[in-house]
Amino acid sequence: MGSRGGHAVDDLQSFFARSNRDLSLIRHKLESEFRLAYPDNVNPLKLVSRIKRVEEELSSLREQSRELLSAKQDLMDRTRTTLVGNRGLLQRVQACAGITLNGDGDDSAIDHLVQIIDEWNAQVGLRGDNEKQSSVDEDVNQLLFSAKVQNI
Repeated sequence: MGSRGGHAVDDLQSFFARSNRDLSLIRHKLESEFRLAYPDNVNPLKLVSRIKRVEEELSSLREQSRELLSAKQDLMDRTRTTLVGNRGLLQRVQACAGITLNGDGDDSAIDHLVQIIDEWNAQVGLRGDNEKQSSVDEDVNQLLFSAKVQNI
């Protein structure tokens, strides 16, 4: 029985080796025919190879895009928090020193910051402060990903 099993395995190995040789010959023949029939930029084998490479790189690019968008959103959030906090501290210092405070309309830097944040929110599809969001605790980064990255 062991002899029959060993013979069957040898037959299978021989069959797969012949099949592999046959497929290699077919591949080489197709490559040479395509090389003769098509210029390099329209060779079907090269086009398929390029498409496969692009598909492989696409997932990596999606992940990199997610990371960049997340970092940008985090930067926007931290910038807004820091600047608003610093502005509050500055107003308190001014009040303690008896210096006249500038109104919101007079502060062009704050107006510019608000404009930049509004433009960013418009780009990523976030709603403005006037519109109530259904979930206040919703992760802004997840909202950003679903709005932009998944549409790529």
